[in-house]
Amino acid sequence: MMQVYRQIFQRQTFTGWHMLGVLILFFGIIIGVNGTMAYFATSSWSGLIVKNTYVASQQFDDDVAATRQMRSQGWASSLQVDSKAITYSLTNALGSHVPVDTVAVSFTRPVGEEQDQILPLERQEGGIYATHHRMNPGQWVVQVDAERDGVLIYRDIQRIVIDAEGNSR
Repeated sequence: MMQVYRQIFQRQTFTGWHMLGVLILFFGIIIGVNGTMAYFATSSWSGLIVKNTYVASQQFDDDVAATRQMRSQGWASSLQVDSKAITYSLTNALGSHVPVDTVAVSFTRPVGEEQDQILPLERQEGGIYATHHRMNPGQWVVQVDAERDGVLIYRDIQRIVIDAEGNSR
């Protein structure tokens, strides 16, 4: 029994080869983790919302003023997303439909650009604009631009959640 004990717990000298192994293992783990993190950082979403933040900041005041002017008209909009279609209507302060030439809906994910899309809506009966399209479930930032004679007359931006059945809530 004593013989086995001595073989197991007998002190061995710590050589230069042992130290080299420890250093290679230590730095190998650090380099491996850094390489993995760098790969995920470069292959995922860039985080950019605009290409040039300075230019966007210069346009911000103009965008805020235009939005205030649009909201002061008393117009109301309604966006409906269900499993078969996307519908939109725009009414003035008196409740009648506002005539527009084109309506385009931009669906963007809060994070990521792979599923972003812009859909033109077609004019339907009763001042409603629609398209047949099924959206993927999840959160979306929706921007609706209504134009008349090539001029933007109303912009509506909202965040919606689409459930597994394709309906917005």
